[in-house]
Amino acid sequence: MTFALLGVTACQRTPSALDHLHPCKIDEGPSEAFCGQYSVFEDQAAKTGRQLGLKIVVAPALKRNPKPDPLFIFAGGPGGGAATLADYELPLFRRFQLDRDIVLIDQRGTGDSNPLNCEPEDRNEEDFSKIDNYPVDRLRKCLAGLKADVRLYTTAIAMDDIDEVRQFLGYGSINLWGGSYGTRAALVYLKRHEDSVRTVVLDAVAPPDMRLGLFIARDGQRALDLMIEDCEKDSACGHRYPHLRESVTTMLAHAAAKPHLTVTHPRTGKQVPITVSQRLLASVIFSALYDPTLTSLLPQLITDAARGNYQGLMALAFSRELPKGAMSEGMFLSVVCAEDMPRIHPDEIQSEAKGRFMGTAFFDTRMKPCEFWPRGTVSEDFYQPVLSNKPVLILSGADDPITPPSWGEEVARSLTNSKHLIVPGAGHGSTPRGCVPEIMGRFLDQASVKDLDAGCLQSQHRPPFFLSYTGADQP
Repeated sequence: MTFALLGVTACQRTPSALDHLHPCKIDEGPSEAFCGQYSVFEDQAAKTGRQLGLKIVVAPALKRNPKPDPLFIFAGGPGGGAATLADYELPLFRRFQLDRDIVLIDQRGTGDSNPLNCEPEDRNEEDFSKIDNYPVDRLRKCLAGLKADVRLYTTAIAMDDIDEVRQFLGYGSINLWGGSYGTRAALVYLKRHEDSVRTVVLDAVAPPDMRLGLFIARDGQRALDLMIEDCEKDSACGHRYPHLRESVTTMLAHAAAKPHLTVTHPRTGKQVPITVSQRLLASVIFSALYDPTLTSLLPQLITDAARGNYQGLMALAFSRELPKGAMSEGMFLSVVCAEDMPRIHPDEIQSEAKGRFMGTAFFDTRMKPCEFWPRGTVSEDFYQPVLSNKPVLILSGADDPITPPSWGEEVARSLTNSKHLIVPGAGHGSTPRGCVPEIMGRFLDQASVKDLDAGCLQSQHRPPFFLSYTGADQP
């Protein structure tokens, strides 16, 4: 009976984005969502040649008469596919789905949109080596086999794709949410398609002129210092780890000798040999600082490592992994090698790294393939501040190791109708923290930052530090 009624009323309703999609199959996306594809030319300027199918996932609004302005999600990375990560992303935005559609699109080069994937077939193949010694030769070989002109996967081109998808789905004015690199994407979309934007939420701001990677050593050191200072101020943590700062120095000094050890692989449970290095430990610690919960473990794990026990830190090395295919290394390189590396001088890398625990690790690993990865064309106005009077809510985690609040402050200067909130206790990404979803919900409803009350943030703080492997209770 229900299906018959739906059939009768279908001809009476107005067209919707779902008319272009189908219920997601098990291997496509969440069972309650709708999936589809839209094709664009790889070479948008020529409008000829290879076409790319962009994967689309739409979680429809739950109300019978939803608001017409959906929320478009721009994933981080660069390299994250928003639609492919829908099972992970949608829970963050479920409360906003009551009133409006949630739209996730795999940006060209990610997910199932002609992904520039260079991952090994066997994810256990490299063990810990990828963290310390980036697989440059594998990436060089991967590049030769890609069916893509990797110069055409830059942010500006991808944002024009997104606007084509908006039109294909029949949406008018839309709301944007971007996280990390997704904030760059959202800002570029705002610059190029401002008339189609209703509101913007930027979480963990990485603007186009950031020169991704250059300030990682500085900002990572800031986050580590904040963690140590907070531990010292906390009576229980300070008592349990009274020499935490010295432990960091001792740990890195031991690693300078590159000791050979055997540890239990956290994914396979097998005993594996590893060579501990400063770069390896720095990369693990930096990654842990993204997440306040993982950060709360660091005093214990750093103290153990300073005593020669690296098992806990090595377990963290795989704690933030995404499903296979969710993050495209090739697309990452197509963006950063074209948009960021040409504006970074080697002397700046050395200067920023000096005296900081991360050193030049990021450039010795993730950015190394830029030496041979083809670079797309980026116009000079790409780096100019985005000027707009559209309502923009900017969120920065107070303890973020890669996009600290200073980047949010910079972007806010040219967005005249914006509000920048610094979220206490948050790392890289604030949207799910404490009362932030409530603030974001009010912002989306009123499409204004005026009188947006954020007082509830003052009661938020980082999670309690672990005082042992069992938790925050005294051992």
